[in-house]
Amino acid sequence: MEIVWEVLFLLQANFIVCISAQQNSPKIHEGWWAYKEVVQGSFVPVPSFWGLVNSAWNLCSVGKRQSPVNIETSHMIFDPFLTPLRINTGGRKVGGTMYNTGRHVSLRLDKEHLVNISGGPMTYSHRLEEIRLHFGSEDSQGSEHLLNGQAFSGEVQLIHYNHELYTNVTEAAKSPNGLVVVSIFIKVSDSSNPFLNRMLNRDTITRITYKNDAYLLQGLNIEELYPETSSFITYDGSMTIPPCYETASWIIMNKPVYITRMQMHSLRLLSQNQPSQIFLSMSDNFRPVQPLNNRCIRTNINFSLQGKDCPNNRAQKLQYRVNEWLLK
Repeated sequence: MEIVWEVLFLLQANFIVCISAQQNSPKIHEGWWAYKEVVQGSFVPVPSFWGLVNSAWNLCSVGKRQSPVNIETSHMIFDPFLTPLRINTGGRKVGGTMYNTGRHVSLRLDKEHLVNISGGPMTYSHRLEEIRLHFGSEDSQGSEHLLNGQAFSGEVQLIHYNHELYTNVTEAAKSPNGLVVVSIFIKVSDSSNPFLNRMLNRDTITRITYKNDAYLLQGLNIEELYPETSSFITYDGSMTIPPCYETASWIIMNKPVYITRMQMHSLRLLSQNQPSQIFLSMSDNFRPVQPLNNRCIRTNINFSLQGKDCPNNRAQKLQYRVNEWLLK
């Protein structure tokens, strides 16, 4: 009997030591996550593990309003109360620093010229903080959101925070009505969006080949990034990186933007590691889609005025034709 109790004690002690080591490990920090498994080296949690390795990230596993999602166009709801988006640049161009973060191409705007957005599903004005690019290792994947199960080659995400209620994006990300993310799908074509062309031309993109590289850009016109449409869909969700706070309203534009095949190739040549480490392409930097869990996906596109009421009692169900959405 004494031997049994001794074994149990040792097991319990080892369990406590393991948990303590995990909690005190320098790896357990806000940057200890990845989109895909590393080729060599120590374990870094991929999306299926994000909510398991850090209690502060548990929403990544148990949250009910997670992003991204698969958008079923047949389930979209027309909401007549959705107004057009309003982008306020003050008539000025902006500047910012483009980074290779090891996970994204990130353009963080300087604070000299502010860009605010309002309208749509927003009650408050939101301020643009960052632009992120997601893209795939091949043209058939790369976007975080899917459309009727179909991925796009990439996705631009413009991350805004509620500057009327909160002082910065960090505070807003943890708080109700904190964030608005405008998402625009990317397709490969012979021509290029003028804003993305500034970011992805050879002279610029080669400046951020490795993790932590940065390059300053000036004279950018945010309005050039948006496709020529006032139509969008929207739903309530989360950020798509840890800690997956469910404080984001998503606005997905109903037309894509385009980049050239050479520009997409240049993106795939970006490394998520530093020069001294093995090359590992940044591509496929997307989180898998999450369950919709009966959330309402609304749109300002009025194809049909007849249908069922949305749970919010202020919208009507669409009879939607798929080939009219994003396929041009």
